[in-house]
Amino acid sequence: MKATIITIGDEILIGQIVDTNSGFIAKSLDRIGVEVVEMISISDDKKHILDTFAQLQNKVDVVIVTGGLGPTKDDVTKKTFCEYFDDELVVNPEVLAHVTQLIEGFYKRPISQLNKDQALVPSTCTVLHNQVGTAPGMWMKKENTVFVSLPGVPYEMKYLVEEEIIPKIVREYKRPYIIHKTILTYGQGESLVAERIEDWENNLPDFIKLAYLPNPGRVRLRLTARGTNKEELEKAIEDNVASLDAIIHDIIVGYDENETIETVIGKLLTKQNKTISTAESCTGGKIASLISSVQGSSKYFNGSIVSYATEAKVNVLGVSQDLIDQYTVVSAQVASAMALSVKKLLKTDYAIATTGNAGPSKGDSDAEIGTVFIALATPDDIIVEEFNFGQPREKVIDRATIKSLEILQKEILKIVR
Repeated sequence: MKATIITIGDEILIGQIVDTNSGFIAKSLDRIGVEVVEMISISDDKKHILDTFAQLQNKVDVVIVTGGLGPTKDDVTKKTFCEYFDDELVVNPEVLAHVTQLIEGFYKRPISQLNKDQALVPSTCTVLHNQVGTAPGMWMKKENTVFVSLPGVPYEMKYLVEEEIIPKIVREYKRPYIIHKTILTYGQGESLVAERIEDWENNLPDFIKLAYLPNPGRVRLRLTARGTNKEELEKAIEDNVASLDAIIHDIIVGYDENETIETVIGKLLTKQNKTISTAESCTGGKIASLISSVQGSSKYFNGSIVSYATEAKVNVLGVSQDLIDQYTVVSAQVASAMALSVKKLLKTDYAIATTGNAGPSKGDSDAEIGTVFIALATPDDIIVEEFNFGQPREKVIDRATIKSLEILQKEILKIVR
């Protein structure tokens, strides 16, 4: 079963807002075995919408459209649906009652004609009740393709996908199983990982596909199995993941999308009853942001000091000005002092510190742009490593952030093992 997702709105095409709806819909469809083959963003233009519908007709099973269902004149999706299906708009009593209750009962204001017009739907459509908004969803079929229209407001769209669309597809369509397994690796680039697992990849069964999903400092390996026997697919994925682990166990830090390195570190620190703090210069608090993004991180994350300026390193962290004068602010010695200081100030077992030249200018140091020193203060030692992450600036910051967490994880695992 194949699907296409269409987002309608000039605001998306000019970059005024970011389309997050397509990603949510795609994940929801994937979970029930519907393969998304295309995502399209188009303008609020009747001819453009009609042409796109015609191109997709009978090429996919489901077309899901978001946007263009508002009460104002620039929202043309409902009228365009009517033209494509040779239909007319009629008032749906249930939708009108819901809109009236929402406007007059909840918002405590008189209902306008624009609000009432939200109850207009094509006469032959299946109405998808929008409990959390005024614009109903619409389900219409032409020949071999179902066209579904949803509001563009994310929380309304999500409600209709979860409560109406997914249950309806599950009831009415027979679908294959799609099983995913994501393996998270850190510390080696995509090409090196690919070299290490080349023989394993070549021996994967035909129904299992491997995708490389690289990011700065990490590579996700996603296995996807498709078929009609769920148990066989799960067993095949499990066996192949086990054989992969035997090859690259040293760089695997977790599994599945939510098992990020910061999540793994959180579990390790919680298990050991240890705490962490950070003193960040060139990374600007990004390490702290990742650590604190994990639910329950307050158990092990005590805080961070973003000492971006040299004065902050001296006046807040207490780094010696003489040390900075002797070695410069971007140095192993200053990184060590920062880590030891924040560890003491925030009373933690571990502390990470970063200092470097992310660019584009050198700032208070003559160190080469891209140079970063990462220090880790452990319960018993201080470790400092020097890197050059090149350019651009964003790459330096991202790679320094991930590398810091990688160093931390490896040190914690030494104690676990």
